[in-house]
Amino acid sequence: MASDKDVESQKKLLDYHEEKHFTAGEIVRDIIIGVSDGLTVPFALAAGLSGANAPSSIILTAGLAEVAAGAISMGLGGYLAAKSEADHYARELKREEEEIIEVPDTEAAEVAEILSQYGLEPHEYEPVVNALRKKPQAWLEFMMKFELGLEKPDPKRALESALTIAISYIIGGLFPLLPYMFIPIAWKATMASVGLTLFALLFFGYVKAYFTGNKPFQSAFQTAFIGAIASAAAFGMAKVVQT
Repeated sequence: MASDKDVESQKKLLDYHEEKHFTAGEIVRDIIIGVSDGLTVPFALAAGLSGANAPSSIILTAGLAEVAAGAISMGLGGYLAAKSEADHYARELKREEEEIIEVPDTEAAEVAEILSQYGLEPHEYEPVVNALRKKPQAWLEFMMKFELGLEKPDPKRALESALTIAISYIIGGLFPLLPYMFIPIAWKATMASVGLTLFALLFFGYVKAYFTGNKPFQSAFQTAFIGAIASAAAFGMAKVVQT
């Protein structure tokens, strides 16, 4: 059994050793979803309308309408996804709580099985099992995390996800449309939009890889390539329909 001196020593070690882990994964994921779609979809729409010889004013109007609709749709999707995750956690929490009350021996056996998977022997994990049985809340949290693999969701997560995705979509979607705000000749605006959007896609792909741990330059070119393919397909389809 650890003494007070040992506990104090452990606390000092933890205070001294500050681990630098990236913990904003969900926010970054929402930004990636919003910006990547925001850059690609309005870009492809503008290219398609340009292929149909629409004037800059029409392309800009349609593009802004798409950005508004896309931001609402993507934000709502993010909200519903996060809300579903929270509802799923609540249902599983209630079920696990009932099982701890109704069949505690079975749940204790499950704790023992989980700990044995980490290489612990019965004489090593039995004290842990007995300690958890005396602390129902800790036992419940243990089962949620290690049996079901579920983390307690932030109650603000659904709204934050919706806003993050929607704002990211708007920011991404404005890049392809900026040239049409200032260049009245559609084909010139399209060329400027292609250059600006490809640059934004390259930059976004590089930054995305920085946060996700992938190869930055490879990610940058992959992201730009996907955007270029989408816009080229929309442009080509508009030309085919027009003829």
